[in-house]
Amino acid sequence: MLVKRLKDCGKFISGDKAVLRELLHAGKGDFEFRYSLAHALVGRGKSTLPHSLKNSEVYYIISGRGVMHIGSESKRVSAGCAVYIPPGEVQYIRNTGSNKLEFICIVDPAWEPEDETVG
Repeated sequence: MLVKRLKDCGKFISGDKAVLRELLHAGKGDFEFRYSLAHALVGRGKSTLPHSLKNSEVYYIISGRGVMHIGSESKRVSAGCAVYIPPGEVQYIRNTGSNKLEFICIVDPAWEPEDETVG
C-alpha cells in the first residue's frame, strides 16, 4: 500500500509560479494510471502566470477564493469547486481571498515540463 503525506513531498515552483508538491506521478513509480496529482498554493493577492498544457487538467479548490481564467472566460471559484481545463487552453488563477488559495491539480496524461507553455 502506498500512502504519501503532503508534508513529505518536496516543494517546487512550477513554470506558472504556483508552489507545488507532487503527490503522485504516473512516470515516477510503479503505478497503473496515467495522471499526475499535485498540491498547489497561490499566495494572497498573487496569480499564476498565463500558461497552457498539452493535456487536460482539473483543479479542485481546497480552500481560499479566486478567479479562474480559461481562454476568454473567467469565473469565481472557492472551496469545493472543481474546474476542468481543456488541453491547449490558456489558463491562470488569481487569488482574490485574504488567505492562500489551495488546490489540487490533476493532469492526464501526467504533467511534464515540456508539455507546458508559459506566457
